[in-house]
Amino acid sequence: MPWQTPIVVHPPAPDGGRRVTVRGGDAGVARSDRELVALLCRAGLGEADVALDDPHLVEWRGGRHGWAAPGD
Repeated sequence: MPWQTPIVVHPPAPDGGRRVTVRGGDAGVARSDRELVALLCRAGLGEADVALDDPHLVEWRGGRHGWAAPGD
């Protein structure tokens, strides 16, 4: 099985929220870095373990690291 990024931040929804999966499981929807870190902490990752711009840890689908709704 090929290696996969453990955290995936999916494309922005019309409201700007982004679905987040951790190791293939749904972690919730985040609308900011603060919400994303909170979701990841609830999923068992420590705040110090999270580097949101590390491509080996987080895959940002549908656009770069950001929170704007499509069309903004």
